[in-house]
Amino acid sequence: MTEKLVLVTGACGEIGQALVQGLAKQGGYKIVTADLAPLPESIREMSAEHAQGDLVYKIKTFYDYDFDVIFHLAASLSSKAEVSSEEAHRINVEGTMQLLMMAAYRSEKYKKSVRFMFPSSIAAYGMSSLEEKKAKGAVKEEACNTPHTMYGCNKLYCEKLGVYYSKYYGQKHLDENPPHFLDFRAIRFPGLISAFTLPSGGTSDYGPEMLHAAAQGKPYACFVREDTKISFMAMPDAIKSLLMLLDVPREQLNHQVYNIAAFAITAGEFRERALKAFPEAKITFEPNPRRQGIVDSWPEDVDDSRARKDWGWKPDYDVDRFFEEYFLPEIRKRYGK
Repeated sequence: MTEKLVLVTGACGEIGQALVQGLAKQGGYKIVTADLAPLPESIREMSAEHAQGDLVYKIKTFYDYDFDVIFHLAASLSSKAEVSSEEAHRINVEGTMQLLMMAAYRSEKYKKSVRFMFPSSIAAYGMSSLEEKKAKGAVKEEACNTPHTMYGCNKLYCEKLGVYYSKYYGQKHLDENPPHFLDFRAIRFPGLISAFTLPSGGTSDYGPEMLHAAAQGKPYACFVREDTKISFMAMPDAIKSLLMLLDVPREQLNHQVYNIAAFAITAGEFRERALKAFPEAKITFEPNPRRQGIVDSWPEDVDDSRARKDWGWKPDYDVDRFFEEYFLPEIRKRYGK
């Protein structure tokens, strides 16, 4: 069986490392990775080739590769994007657009569908107030698409670019359904938590940061209020969703952008779990106005019924399984607790 050639950008990030491991475990793929940084030891042997450097300047070299699948994970995340908004736009939008153009070009020229997998985010949503956030509950994909952050604006726009390049680029007739096209698929992820990589300063990282600090006996000042609530997911479920959506036949999909969900809890509930596991933990709440504002603009939860209906999505880890079977055992092992 011929291996499929896969590009994974942002391969050194939390999702990237887990995805490369997932693809290698599943088999049938030749993996090309790209990132600003050199590959960590944990995935170095799984990559057939690594392109290190600024992705925007590397994309032209990828025109010579016959990719079957592109996982575009490289991004400037929410908190950093607010500080360096112009650079975030260059990385998040320009990088994505150039990759989409490359994939669309190859798809059309070589009469071969290229599957383009794009991790979007709950940052694509925007709540006007805490009252609206509470009243909306679990939001559907088309609701509240008014992001309050540069990162959220970038993600929402890139979703639209993906739909454009896959459906309207070259202005195909509406009744055309050619077998050779760019096949764009996006998942709006909640806050993702990995038990195997350290939190990297993301806006939703207050939960795992709290538990890592507790496991080490270090005090932690949480940068959001105790009542702050958003949706979270275990990293294995995130990788599962990407690999599931990758394998779904195109005719089975009624949409190109999907919410997925697992569990929604407050920062206070994270603290309760931390204290239950590590009774000596010292956790306080000292909200940072800028970061609090970002999290307040995200929904409490998302409605993932579309993904459940179209491709059978269901998470393996609810809140109890996440803590007791996935996250806590690994950080106890990491810190010898």
